[in-house]
Amino acid sequence: MSTADFALDPRLAADTRPVASLPLCEVRLMDDARYPWLVLVPRRNGLVEIADLRDDEQAALWQEVNRAAAALRAVAPCDKLNLGALGNIVRQLHVHVVARREGDTAWPGPVWGSGRAQPYAGTALAARQDALRHQLAGPAR
Repeated sequence: MSTADFALDPRLAADTRPVASLPLCEVRLMDDARYPWLVLVPRRNGLVEIADLRDDEQAALWQEVNRAAAALRAVAPCDKLNLGALGNIVRQLHVHVVARREGDTAWPGPVWGSGRAQPYAGTALAARQDALRHQLAGPAR
């Protein structure tokens, strides 16, 4: 299957904004200004679990997660990075990379289901997307 056939789950499309395309994944920014939060979605239809990827794709996924995590930390320094591939609500395989700060509105609990998302206001969304694109455009780490 070609990546041209790839379809993003409608809920992911509604809740996130595009940042970059890496060789395997679309990198998207969760539109919730409370937490710097990326979502990586492998451009393969029908995947639910990381184990559904071939071995080489699994390795590529973790390389891209690490690259996205480094970009996120450069843009939004944090105390802890939370990684997750839950899929209980959105079945399409996707990996969350969330920069957490002690004292954020959900700390120390999970961000999932914690209050209502606060969309980025004004030019903050474009500024965050641009900063992340700049970091991701650098050499792979």
